[in-house]
Amino acid sequence: MSTTTYVPSPTDTGAVPGRARGAVAPLSFAGLLRVELVKMFNTRSGFWLLASIAILSVLASGGVILFGGESAINYENFSAAIGMPIAIILPILAILSVTSEWSQRTGLTTFTLVPHRGRVIAAKALVTVAVGVVGIVVAMAVGAVGNLVGAGIHGVDAVWGLTATDLALVLLGNVMGMLMGFTLGVVLRNSPAAIVGYFVYSLILPNVFGALAFYQESFHDAWPWVDLFYNVTSLFAQTPTAEGWAQLGVTTLIWMVAPLVIGLRYLMRSEIK
Repeated sequence: MSTTTYVPSPTDTGAVPGRARGAVAPLSFAGLLRVELVKMFNTRSGFWLLASIAILSVLASGGVILFGGESAINYENFSAAIGMPIAIILPILAILSVTSEWSQRTGLTTFTLVPHRGRVIAAKALVTVAVGVVGIVVAMAVGAVGNLVGAGIHGVDAVWGLTATDLALVLLGNVMGMLMGFTLGVVLRNSPAAIVGYFVYSLILPNVFGALAFYQESFHDAWPWVDLFYNVTSLFAQTPTAEGWAQLGVTTLIWMVAPLVIGLRYLMRSEIK
């Protein structure tokens, strides 16, 4: 009995005939948007943060109806009651959309499958803003329903008070808050640190600037030019003047654009572990 020894030829790749491997197409930006959208919902923290927008909107509206009395039944009060929890939830949601890649250690997989980190961050930013806008619109709709229900229960006419411009400014103010959270997420890339940083920005710094403006008259005029939170919260109260828009633009450059550029620079070069 004889045996035959197989000697591979120099051109033999070992591939099985009929099973040639095709090139894998890169993930499109639209596909990347879908992936990032799913990632915002597929964790318990992300799901309950999104669900809490609707839940807290209903609870806040119910509180105005039950405890506000007839004089409180107007859309402006419903909007203010709903806006308080929304202003906290949305920035945290934006922070987690970025920091989850590091805190849950999924960044190695994400940036291996999509090596262009800029595309990933851009997709996260667009999805975050889109989800935030939808959440704000849902909250506004819940407030409108609450206003109608409250007027019916108390037997008064529904009072709206807010114009389309007012609602657009409320939407812009909440989106600005989300983008500030997103910026902190990019810069710090750590969930607890970024969340604490946002509360420092929104609770501590405004009080510090306010105290300086009160005790230092020379700082009073400069205050709107250095405090982004001051200008963002002003959007909820009135339509900014030309100077107000300029102040918002300058403080956005200082507190949001410049840190975001620096954070992206380090994010692009940082080692993913």
